[in-house]
Amino acid sequence: MKITEDVRKYAAEQGIAEEEALQKGLAEKSEEFTEKGREVYANA
Repeated sequence: MKITEDVRKYAAEQGIAEEEALQKGLAEKSEEFTEKGREVYANA
């Protein structure tokens, strides 16, 4: 439920549709994952 609320809030702030907000968020997380070395379990 919290994630859904966050997506709706983000979409409203950006002035975009919820589906577009989801796609944008997934793209950003994908880029972040790649930048951090594509490791599922990072060494702390």
